[in-house]
Amino acid sequence: TVDSVIIAFGKGVLKCFLVDVNSVCDMIPVDMVANAMITAAATHAGGSKVHMVYHVGSSHQNPVTFGEIHEIAVRYFTKNPLRSRNGSLITVSKLRFISSMALFSFYMTLRYKLPLQLLKLIDIIYPWRKGDKYGDKNRKIELAMRLVELYEPYVLFKGIFDDRNTKSLCANQKEEESKNSEKMMFDFDPKVINWGDYLTTIHIPGLITHVLKR
Repeated sequence: TVDSVIIAFGKGVLKCFLVDVNSVCDMIPVDMVANAMITAAATHAGGSKVHMVYHVGSSHQNPVTFGEIHEIAVRYFTKNPLRSRNGSLITVSKLRFISSMALFSFYMTLRYKLPLQLLKLIDIIYPWRKGDKYGDKNRKIELAMRLVELYEPYVLFKGIFDDRNTKSLCANQKEEESKNSEKMMFDFDPKVINWGDYLTTIHIPGLITHVLKR
């Protein structure tokens, strides 16, 4: 899930991030995973002992890149900004993208870590200054580095997953239900997802309401 990055961006914490904007995020709503599991279980109940692997994803049939997700998030939080602890609206701007871990570490050292050490020295020399500016900024840097280390295997990943078995299972399900003139109850076709609409009307609002506000 990209939730941690989306929220950190919306809060204005992230200014740069390690990512290949052209890499595909193999994202899928969890209800589609559940639907595929139910359909697969029903299809193979009492059948042969042949093991089938079903990959439920979107990278092959309906890919969305990290660059596209970022553009969607920028549009959302520009129109629906979060509020800071003091109640002021948080203004977001596009992230600076860095495409390798070595370059990201170098950039963070020059842009943030070295100036932060100077701020720490000032706090030692002038301990009566109001606020903990060093501590606040250091926590933001540590959060960014934790997120980068966590997401590195995914944001630079070039693979596209083979989902032909799942595609065939979905097609068979639709065919069976069309014969009976029934609406598909357990849909898991990734092609029906409009990523811009899904993220801005379902995923991000749900994340803010049910996770962030708690």
